[in-house]
Amino acid sequence: MKNNPLPKPTESELDILQILWEFGPSTVRFVNDHLNKLKETGYTTTLKIMQIMSEKGLVGRELSGKTHIYEAIAKEEATQIQLLDRFVDKVFKGSATKLMLQALGNKKSSPEEIQQIKKFLEDLENNKEL
Repeated sequence: MKNNPLPKPTESELDILQILWEFGPSTVRFVNDHLNKLKETGYTTTLKIMQIMSEKGLVGRELSGKTHIYEAIAKEEATQIQLLDRFVDKVFKGSATKLMLQALGNKKSSPEEIQQIKKFLEDLENNKEL
C-alpha cells in the first residue's frame, strides 16, 4: 500500500466508506439512506460522490440487473493508517506522544480503556510484539 497508496478520501467520501466497511457491498440508495441518518444528503449527491470515488479507485462498481452495487476497495485499516500518519505529521509535527497526550487529556477514558493503554505501554517497554 505504501508504494501506490489510494488517494486520501474527503470527509464525504470517508462517510461513505464507513458505511461500505460496516455493511459491505451496497447500492447508492442504501448508502444514501444511512448517510441521511447522519445529515441530510440528496440521492444525486451521494450518487455523484460514489461515481467520483469509483473514478479515484476508492470503490468498485458492479452492475446487478439495473442497479449498481458499490464496494470499498480502500481497506479500512490502510485508510486509517494513511489518514493518521498525515494527521500526526501535519498537526503534531510527527509526534505520536503529543497526539496521545492531547487525546487522553481531552476525553475521559473508561477504566477498561486505561487498562488497555497501560498494557499497550507495558508491551512497548518490554519490546513485545503488538
